[in-house]
Amino acid sequence: MEEKPGMPAGMPIQAPQQPAPVSGTTTEPRPVSRLADIVSTLFAVVAALGLALCLIAFVFQSYQVDGPSMENTLQNNDRLIVWKVPRTWAHITGHAYVPDRGDIIIFTENNLAAYGQTDVKQLVKRVIGLPGDRVVVQNGVVTIYNKQHPGGFEPDKTLPYGKTHPLPITSGNIDITLGKGQIFVCGDNRTDSLDSRAFGPVDVKDIVGKLVLRIYPLNTVERF
Repeated sequence: MEEKPGMPAGMPIQAPQQPAPVSGTTTEPRPVSRLADIVSTLFAVVAALGLALCLIAFVFQSYQVDGPSMENTLQNNDRLIVWKVPRTWAHITGHAYVPDRGDIIIFTENNLAAYGQTDVKQLVKRVIGLPGDRVVVQNGVVTIYNKQHPGGFEPDKTLPYGKTHPLPITSGNIDITLGKGQIFVCGDNRTDSLDSRAFGPVDVKDIVGKLVLRIYPLNTVERF
């Protein structure tokens, strides 16, 4: 073997070292299944829709006022939030939901055929009479008689809503005693409201919910 100059005699020449092997193996990334993505998206959409429907059916719902019957408390096209939880809880526990006197409620009214309404409508009115009350409308005044007030009282003058939103005279000539599960409702625009003075008491089972908030117009946002 020929020796290269400058190297000690007899020293073998080493071959260049090869790179050390890397332990383990590599694989190509798996393609994401489009079908799995579609199923996941559909599931998310269905779950969101189901949650929205449950909230609307059992918790709260948005409504828009149509008409002048609740002026000047509510105006045409006002946007409202109606709270349904008390009614939902009453149904769960098997009890009737009876709102407080003075509450503004949404309810379903079926007895409107005599007034040119051929379909079932949901109306917004104020609760004036509660189950067991005797409601008398006479000489432009609403008077309530019950065990707590055998001599009668005028809710439009004694309850806070009458002081916050003064009401016009209440037309009509009514003398009715409410049965179990019945309430008497009136619009705040007493001279232009189709309410219990016309179609009679409302069954509490037809109550949808209680008004808690006006959210539009923004300059009239109000909690009820």
